[in-house]
Amino acid sequence: MTQALYCCGGVIAAIALYFKMPLILIIIALVPLIETLSVLIQVIFYKKTGKRIFKMTPIHHHFELCNWKENKIVSVFSITTLLLCIIGLYAI
Repeated sequence: MTQALYCCGGVIAAIALYFKMPLILIIIALVPLIETLSVLIQVIFYKKTGKRIFKMTPIHHHFELCNWKENKIVSVFSITTLLLCIIGLYAI
């Protein structure tokens, strides 16, 4: 299942680059981008100050520690991704 998702992500990236529209890729993949950036921000900030911005990274673990139920996190991230995909398709 996850291999199919990786393949779909690769296809979306290839199509965005083929049509010379890399900004569309950023819009469509904003949720995974935020997940990745949260880790980078946490590591850099912790190395500089010794303090943490998030309780845990990636960001979905931060929300778990803020007492969000897993179903809520998945729902919010999925709906956000769906809306961003629709926005990305309309931008084409």
